[in-house]
Amino acid sequence: MRFYYGEKNLHRVLDEMEFWKHQEAEHTVVIREVASDLEPAFVCRLQQFERAFQQTEGLTVRYIETIIRSKGDIGPDMQQQIMELIRFAICQSQQFILLLNQILAESAAVQNNSVVSTVVNHIRRESEYFIGIAQTILSC
Repeated sequence: MRFYYGEKNLHRVLDEMEFWKHQEAEHTVVIREVASDLEPAFVCRLQQFERAFQQTEGLTVRYIETIIRSKGDIGPDMQQQIMELIRFAICQSQQFILLLNQILAESAAVQNNSVVSTVVNHIRRESEYFIGIAQTILSC
């Protein structure tokens, strides 16, 4: 991770969030595709997460566009809104990880297929990576 954003760490986090929320939405599809016999309750929850990630990505893009239009000159209220969105996005990813852990522990479709299990574990690690990036940037 590069810190060339300098004092613009909020911008960096928004860039990362746009990418990772798109990734997480795609990951819900990947899991549903590779685990074609996944239990319906898990399929439903993954679909809900897909929509939620898409909404968070869309909101992130709107904040990025606001920053661009304002040439980076945002006030404290906008900074606070962005911080709240970042905290929400981290929490959203944490909740997704909990679901992935539950799928790994409870889904026969995953437990009976080592490839699917590997894919789900990889996806979990990627969401953990996003959380680590966001938290690191916020702590700078």
